[in-house]
Amino acid sequence: MIELKNKQFIIDGNPTLIISGEIHYYRLPVEEWEDRINKLIDAGCNTVSTYVPWLCHEEHEGDIDLEGKTRPELNLVRFIDLCQEKGLYFFLRPGPFIMAEMKNEGIPYWVMEKYPDTIPTTWDGKVVTTKTLDYLNPNYLNAVERWYEAIMTVVRPRLYTNGGNIIAIQLDNEIGMLSWVSNSPDLTPTVLTDFHGWLKDTYKEELLTRYPFDIDNFVEFTQKAISPEESYAAKLMKDLGYYNRYRFKKYVNILKGYAEKYGVKDIPFVVNIHGTSGGRGKTFPIGISQLYEAYAQSDIIPGSDIYFGNLEVTNFHDLYLINSFIDACSNGEQPLASVEFNCGDGNFGDDLGSRYDPSASDFKARMCIAQGNRFINYYLFSGGYNYRFNETGRDGNDRIAITGERHGFAAPVNPEGELSYTYPRLKYCNTVLKANSAKLASMYEEYDNLSFGFIPDYFMTESYYPKSEISREIVHNVTAHRAGLAWDIISKLLLLMNYRFTSINLQSQTIDIEKTKVLVVPCARYMSKDLQVKLVDYLNTGGKLLICGELPQYDMENNPCTILADYLGVTIIDTIYDQPHYNLSVYPVGFAAQFKEVRTYYAQMFDGSNITPIFKVYGKDYPCAFETMSQNGKAIVYACNLPANLELMRLTLKRLDMDANLYNTNKYHGIFMTTTKNNIGERFLHLLNLDGFTKEINIYENNKPLFEGRTLTLKSKEAVMLPLNVNYHGLLIHYAMAEVVDISENRIEFRHLQKDAVIKIETDKEILPSDDYSINKQDNIYYITINNCPCCKERVVIEYR
Repeated sequence: MIELKNKQFIIDGNPTLIISGEIHYYRLPVEEWEDRINKLIDAGCNTVSTYVPWLCHEEHEGDIDLEGKTRPELNLVRFIDLCQEKGLYFFLRPGPFIMAEMKNEGIPYWVMEKYPDTIPTTWDGKVVTTKTLDYLNPNYLNAVERWYEAIMTVVRPRLYTNGGNIIAIQLDNEIGMLSWVSNSPDLTPTVLTDFHGWLKDTYKEELLTRYPFDIDNFVEFTQKAISPEESYAAKLMKDLGYYNRYRFKKYVNILKGYAEKYGVKDIPFVVNIHGTSGGRGKTFPIGISQLYEAYAQSDIIPGSDIYFGNLEVTNFHDLYLINSFIDACSNGEQPLASVEFNCGDGNFGDDLGSRYDPSASDFKARMCIAQGNRFINYYLFSGGYNYRFNETGRDGNDRIAITGERHGFAAPVNPEGELSYTYPRLKYCNTVLKANSAKLASMYEEYDNLSFGFIPDYFMTESYYPKSEISREIVHNVTAHRAGLAWDIISKLLLLMNYRFTSINLQSQTIDIEKTKVLVVPCARYMSKDLQVKLVDYLNTGGKLLICGELPQYDMENNPCTILADYLGVTIIDTIYDQPHYNLSVYPVGFAAQFKEVRTYYAQMFDGSNITPIFKVYGKDYPCAFETMSQNGKAIVYACNLPANLELMRLTLKRLDMDANLYNTNKYHGIFMTTTKNNIGERFLHLLNLDGFTKEINIYENNKPLFEGRTLTLKSKEAVMLPLNVNYHGLLIHYAMAEVVDISENRIEFRHLQKDAVIKIETDKEILPSDDYSINKQDNIYYITINNCPCCKERVVIEYR
C-alpha cells in the first residue's frame, strides 16, 4: 500500500525516503544494464527511474515493441524486472512527451505526419517554433490512449500494489514548458473552442461586456483572440493564463484516466514542474503557476526539475524559495519531490563549458531533504548512447536524440560506465541519507514565525501578445519585482541570518496570524483588488508586512486600484529610474540613518503625513522607503533597490519584532542552517558552508548555545547533518559534533568535523573504549571526545553492548 499523507511518502505504513537514479535502458546495451544498476545501488539509491520513449517503442504506427523484439535495448519489461530482482523500487516516466534531448521531444514522427492539425498555431496564426502539440486535440489524445493502453498493460502486473516494484508513474513531462519558452500559447481551433466555452462558464453574463466584440460570433472571437487589440489585451492575457491552468489540469486528468482505465491504480502519479534557467530559479515559479491546479490533487506528487549547478551564496536561496512555493501550492498532504535532480559535472555540451564542484548535488540534496523532500531522482545518473532509427534519411544523422551518438556526458556514470569525480560525494551523501532515512522520512523543518508571500499570477507571464504595449509593460514590471528585491536580497539575507520561513499562496491560502507574525510580500505596480484587500485585512488583524518592490497602482488588468496604498496613508507621486548620466541615489534617514547613500535603478516616491521615512530620493527628497503603523498592524515598505546589507535587515526585522530562533556567530555568514524535527522530538541540525574557506562558528538556539558552547569547524564546502536528541538502538544522542554515517545494533559510525569533537550520549548500555576517542562518564551520560584529526581519519566507530 502506498499513501501520500501528512507530507510523507508512506509504503506499507512506513514513511519512506525515495532516493532514485535515472538510467535510460534504451540508451544502453542490454549486457550493460546490470553494471549500471549495480553502480546505482553502490551509490546508495533504492529506486531506478527512466523515461519510456514513445518515439522509439512505436517508430511505426501500430507496431509497439516493449519487449525488445525489434531492438534488444527496447525490452522495458526485462529492465523493470531486473531492477526488481536487484531489490529496487521503480519510477516510470512514459510521457507521451519526455524531452530528454529526444527528437520531437519523444513523440513519434508519424503522429505529426498523420495528424498535422495537432501542430499548434499561435499569435497571429503563426505556427509554433517548438516541437509541441495541442494537448487536447482529439487525434493526439486517441494516439496517446493507444500508447497508454500498451504501456499500462505491461505496467499493471508490475505495480508495487500487485507485487511488483513500480511505486509511481509520471504523467507527461514539463507540461506547458515549450509554450512558455517561446511565448507561443496554443491557439488552435480545438483550444479556442475550449477556451471560448471556459470563458462563458467562468464569466457568464459578465462576458457580454468584458470584451468589445460579439463573443457569440466564434469566427470573430477566433480572430480577436489570436490578434488582440490593445483595449482588451491585458484581460486576454489574464484569461489565457487562468484557462491554461484549467486546461493543463484537464490534460493531466485525461492521462490519469487512461492509466486507470488500463488497470494502473492505487499508486501515486507525478506531475513535474519546469522552469529553472541559467543556473537560477527565478523563472521556476512560472511552472508552478501553470501547473499547481493540475498537481494539487489527492494522489499526485508535484516534482521539481532542479538545474542549479553549484549551490553558492549567489543562488542557494532560489532552491529554498521554490521548494517553499511548491509546498504552498500543494493540497496539504503531498510530499515534496524532485524528479529531475541535476547531478554530475555540468559538462552538458561535452565542451567543458561548465564544471561543477563535487558539493553541488550534495548541497542541493541536503537542502531539499531538510525542507521535507521525500523523493529525489538524480538526473541523469548514467549516460548512454543514441542509436539510429530503422528508417533513415530523415534529419542528417538519423539518431533518436539531438546530442549525437553519446548522451549524458555529464552524468556521475558516463556513457562508457566510468565514474566521474562527482560520484564519490554523491555516494557519501546518499549513505548519510540512507543511514538516517527512517527518521528523516517523517521529519519536518522547524520555522520562525515568518512567511514569504507567493503570488502565482505574478508568474503568469508566459502568454502575452508581443504587439501589445500594455501587456508588455505589465509583464516587464511584474517580472522586475517578482524576483527583484524580495527574492534576490531579502530572502537571501533572511536565510543568511538563519531565519527559516514558510511560503503562503496569497491567492488561495488564508494568512494565519498565529503562524505568520511577519509576511514578506514582493509587490509590483500591478496587484489584484482581492489580494490588496487580503493584505489590508491581515494588517487589521495585527499582521506585520515587509513590502518590497512598488506599491500597486493598478489591478492585473490595468485598472486603477490603490487599496493598499490608500490604507497605508500614502500618495504615490511617481516612479523614477536610473538613466544614462543620471545616477539615481537614495539616502538613509530615521532608523537607517547610520548607513550610507546608495545607488538604485528605480525608486517609487511617496507623500504621506503618517509615515516615517527610511530612505529618501536624493534631489527629490520624497520617501521611497518608509514604516507606518495601522490600527493593529505595521508595515515597512522598500520601494527602491537596496544592497544586501545584513545590519539594515536586522534593524528592519527588529522594527517588526521578529527575531531568529537559530543563529551563528561567523562574521562572514555564507552558512545555510536549519533544523528538522519529528513527532517524538528527535531533531537534526543541517549545515552547509556555501563558501570555499573554513569557518569556525558558535551556534545559538533561543539564545542558548548548542553543543554546550563548543565551537564548530566547517571546512570549505562542508555539508553536515548533526543529531540532536536522536535515539539509535537505545543510545540517546543529546548532541554530536559529528554526522551519523552507519548504524547497526551494536555500533554507530560517525564522520567528525574536527579533532576534539564531542558526542554526548545518554544510555544504560556500556560504550566500549577505543584509541579513536576518550570517554568521560557521568552516571549514564557519556561525553565522547574524538582524538583524531579528520584529515588523518575522518570516521570513528563507537561500539557498545
